[in-house]
Formats: sequence, structure tokens, C-alpha cells
Amino acid sequence: MNLEKFHTYCLSLPGTTEGFPFDENTLVFYVKGKVFALTDVTQFESVNLKCDPDEAVELRERYEAVLPGYHMNKKHWNTVLFDGTVPDRLLLEWTKNSYDLVVKGLPKKVRDELGA
Repeated sequence: MNLEKFHTYCLSLPGTTEGFPFDENTLVFYVKGKVFALTDVTQFESVNLKCDPDEAVELRERYEAVLPGYHMNKKHWNTVLFDGTVPDRLLLEWTKNSYDLVVKGLPKKVRDELGA
């Protein structure tokens, strides 16, 4: 996975915006103002993604590159290391799952605006 591909994918999801709220290196992707992914743009070694709590534990057990979310609520967030062991298609699937979880928590009117 490279930053350009990840960036393009995230911005392709409806209602997605981006920003650097913490520092000049930490890129955050939002859907309607709610965070669904964070990554360091200078090193691009990992990404934090929201995850169903049960699935989060399962993914950590199955993949060495999946860790409890760094600087995040470890029950709901995973950090996925870009060490080559997780295929790009899975990483993008998990990114979409993170996006979908956030969308699911939005008010119905906002979900309707997104077509969700």
C-alpha cells in the first residue's frame, strides 16, 4: 500500500474530508466530521482504523500486523502495520468497514444524505 492509493481510496468514500488536526504529519480522514482513519504521512508505516470490538480482537489474533489502536480506544480501534503481510485489498476492506461503522453511528438524516 502506498500513501497515494490509500489517500485516493479514502477520499472516494461519500462525505469524506481530510485534515491535520494534531500536527503536520498525522492525516485524519473524516466522514461528516467523524474520524474513520488516521495515518502518518511522512512515514506511512501504519493506519488506525475503527473496528467492531469482537472483530478487532479476532484480527489481532489472526494477523501479527494488526495491533490495538495506537493512542486510541483499544476496544474500538486497530493499528494496521504496513509490513507487507496484509494484502492491499484487505486493508481497503477494513478501511471501508471503519467508514461504515462511523456512518452507522451518524443521525439518520445524515446517513440518508450519504445514501447509506
